[in-house]
Amino acid sequence: MARIAALQAESRVGEPTENLALIRRAAVRAAEAGADLLLTPELFATGYAPALAASSDGAGIRKELAAIADEEGIGLVASTVEDDSGTRFISASFFDETGTELLRYRKAHLFGDEERSAFMPGAGMPRTAEFRGLRVALGICYDIEFPEYARAAARAGADLLCIPTAVPATGDVGGPQPLHTYNAERISTLLVPARALENGVYIAYANHSGAGFTGTSVIASPYGTLLAAAGADGEELLLTDIHPDEVQRARRINTYAHDMRPELYR
Repeated sequence: MARIAALQAESRVGEPTENLALIRRAAVRAAEAGADLLLTPELFATGYAPALAASSDGAGIRKELAAIADEEGIGLVASTVEDDSGTRFISASFFDETGTELLRYRKAHLFGDEERSAFMPGAGMPRTAEFRGLRVALGICYDIEFPEYARAAARAGADLLCIPTAVPATGDVGGPQPLHTYNAERISTLLVPARALENGVYIAYANHSGAGFTGTSVIASPYGTLLAAAGADGEELLLTDIHPDEVQRARRINTYAHDMRPELYR
């Protein structure tokens, strides 16, 4: 069993020192609550403003994040900018409790013109790392809205998907009928639990709060139930226990992975 925490909070654009201090405070709280791993939102250290964040010192921020994990004795998942010979990616890193970076993942599905103008999409498939008896995979925000991503992570052996996110608030948009509208809050309340159910995995999904964001961070079980959920606004630290045995039990009950026919889905 592992206990995980997901931070929902408001970051300040262009204030990495302040935002990193907030992450450290959350790491202290999470560790005191017995958590083994803390998940933080997408580009939290820089504030979510892709065009501005693109020029940030991602390597330096990752060193600071590794130090937080090491000094507070807790695993940490956080999103930064990765610069690969001038090509920039939105990345997520998974540090263990010693500050060792176990995984780094590049966001494959960029959202909106601002992200696409500042970054390149990642081309790699999700990989996993072992932590506290779990196989952990990373994704970032829009990635989880594509069933192919979640299925690829599950087929790679993941028990837990950690998803830093930055979901913009939309309100109700679409058709004139009340039941024919879209609201981005449904990503948390409907789509994330569905991805967890159909793949038999836990999913931790940490979003920003504050103006312009939906909040509504969640942790979903492999049965598609919500184990923890934050409100639409305000800082919250979600905590829940992850049981590897439940992953296997859920997959025996819902045999999607066994019964799928990938040769047809082309």
